[in-house]
Amino acid sequence: MNKGLQIFLVFLLCSFSSRCTLAQFILLKPDRVFDGVSVLEGWSVLVKQDKIEALGKSLKFDSAQTIIVDLKGTTLMPGLIEGHSHILLHPYNETSWDDQVLIESIAERVIRASNHLRSSLKAGFTTLRDLGTEGAQYVDVDIRQAIEKKIIVGPDLICAGPAIVATGSYGPNKFNFKTPQGADEADANDLIHVVRKQIGHGVDLIKIYVDFRWGPFGKAMPTFSIEEIKTVVETARSSGRDVVAHATTREGMRRAALAGVSTIEHGDEGDLEIFKLMKEHQVAWCPTLAAEEAVLQYRGWNKKQDPQPEAIKNKKLTFKAAQQAGVQIVFGGDVGVYTHGDNARELLLMEEYGMSPLQILQSATAGNAEVFHLRDKGRIKEGYLADLIAVKGDPIKQLNHIYQVELVMKRGVKFQ
Repeated sequence: MNKGLQIFLVFLLCSFSSRCTLAQFILLKPDRVFDGVSVLEGWSVLVKQDKIEALGKSLKFDSAQTIIVDLKGTTLMPGLIEGHSHILLHPYNETSWDDQVLIESIAERVIRASNHLRSSLKAGFTTLRDLGTEGAQYVDVDIRQAIEKKIIVGPDLICAGPAIVATGSYGPNKFNFKTPQGADEADANDLIHVVRKQIGHGVDLIKIYVDFRWGPFGKAMPTFSIEEIKTVVETARSSGRDVVAHATTREGMRRAALAGVSTIEHGDEGDLEIFKLMKEHQVAWCPTLAAEEAVLQYRGWNKKQDPQPEAIKNKKLTFKAAQQAGVQIVFGGDVGVYTHGDNARELLLMEEYGMSPLQILQSATAGNAEVFHLRDKGRIKEGYLADLIAVKGDPIKQLNHIYQVELVMKRGVKFQ
């Protein structure tokens, strides 16, 4: 029996339930295991139902109750955790953000989202942090519930509601009359109400825009004061939820860090002083490199032929400063701005901008699990969820092997 047919038959037995009816255990035998922190050569992993039972070089198991899956030539690792996604968006060179929010129906966007989720899962991403529905209100929460009920197949979702923005600062700007917002507008006197309303709708975290392009001539400027951001953070934290901050300006980043947000997204004007402040206040940074490059390419930049734009040169300096400061870097590419399923584009850019493959894969597994409080994910460890992927070759030595996904297992069940 060839290896492909063997793996197919093994998981066909498990495809309708997290419990295999003919076997209690599955033994996965790759060339090596990356456990989220380090590489373990010659190790195997034993899975029981939806949890990791054991791992090691010489595992004891009952052959009568165990199916052995040979994954020769692969690296087994935790399912990847995408830190910044928009499941309801698709690339802006297909349809502009404004038109997606204003013209596409909710039904169309949900159907697209279902396809996006399958593409991400197929690519090895078993968890996504979804940071905003852009006009679709709490649809991502509904989609999360559909995944939990096994109505649709997809990664686990960590959902934010509509981004909280300062009144008058945000929204589609192609019309001169009032249009539907892709966010929740709020002022100082109703921030608590807006946060509690979102919590009531079942969000997992709160997103706030601490700056936006509302200054003279469209210049990005801060939107909320430190005290206003603190109000959002304290209200969310009292319910056990984090706050993430969209910030591109240095001043927006400073205010967000001092106010106690969990992560800062984008951070284009970050410098060594700001990143040291973030580290001091235990604020992680999600640089979203892939989205920035994608938008520039949509505007005509040819990366292979054209000189680097100033924005890219500056981002590389920002990335270097973050590493120098020792701030925790979150893997998250803002996928949706570019194609779902190509999430790993951000990983390769993180290497191009100066991180090692080991650091990058740590960020995309154990690191993100730590920042997002996922206590049973991001590691291959006894008792942790069996959210696992196998990729061809060794991505620690050659990172682009991360695209060559041979197996995706979620909760002990192979995704097909």
